[in-house]
Amino acid sequence: MRQLSVFYPILVTISLFLAFANTGNAQQTFSIWPGAAPGSENQQRHEQEDRSSIPGDPLAYNIVQPVLMFFPANPPTSNKTSVIICPGGSFCYLHIKTEGTDVARWLNKKGVSAFVLKYRVVHSETSHPMQEKTERAKDTANARRLLTPVVAAAIADGKQALAYVRKHARELGVDPDKIGMMGFSAGGALASASAFDYTVENRPDFVASIYPYVPPFLSTTVQKDAPPLFIAAATDDEYHLVPMSIALYSKWLAAGHSAEIHVYSKGGHGFGMNRQNQPSDTWIERFGDWMQIQGFL
Repeated sequence: MRQLSVFYPILVTISLFLAFANTGNAQQTFSIWPGAAPGSENQQRHEQEDRSSIPGDPLAYNIVQPVLMFFPANPPTSNKTSVIICPGGSFCYLHIKTEGTDVARWLNKKGVSAFVLKYRVVHSETSHPMQEKTERAKDTANARRLLTPVVAAAIADGKQALAYVRKHARELGVDPDKIGMMGFSAGGALASASAFDYTVENRPDFVASIYPYVPPFLSTTVQKDAPPLFIAAATDDEYHLVPMSIALYSKWLAAGHSAEIHVYSKGGHGFGMNRQNQPSDTWIERFGDWMQIQGFL
């Protein structure tokens, strides 16, 4: 009995380790704000999912309470780096799979833990958020009126997500000095904004903006300790956002900070993790190469 009592703590530790290792990609969800998100205290709507508009790519919409979906790397292969992923969707919905969970699982294979951020978006009156977005775009002034406060709220969610992961880094099994921010299209606004006007608590250690929308109100001053920046976009982007990517890269270049940009001849807007037999298909591999060079893998 005495011998068993000596080895019992070791056996428990091994059992817990194996249990966690076998569920390395198990998803957990964390609310990033203590209580209701600031400015959304009186919102009564509930998050929903549209699976019919784009088969195979569910859209999350009517998000009021921002959360992080956690995809931890398997402990034996984890390098303690983590990336917060902000899907796009014109601030009306989120492409959760092709600009979210698919990216997270790719990162897991590289030993990187990932968080998919569900940030606040415009209120949808129906169960067809894409159709509503198209109709809303016909009235530019009204669309701008609706979007302006939502963009500000979404950017606040992005900064809060960074602060949350850094604060809870130890219990999440990640390094507080290796937290990256990645965003696609509208989510690229969150990633880009995270690289400006940050604090010690919410500064990203690296940023990846993929065909980003860069809000014109973002600060033009690049801070002295600005994080390294990775950008990818396609020349034939139908929303004509490439100049925003080039301008962002040029700011980093002028400030003497580390930056890398890939502008592919074809790929369109919203290529994400889709395979289209286009030059943009390999952007995620180039991102992996860049992370390796930067010392995050």
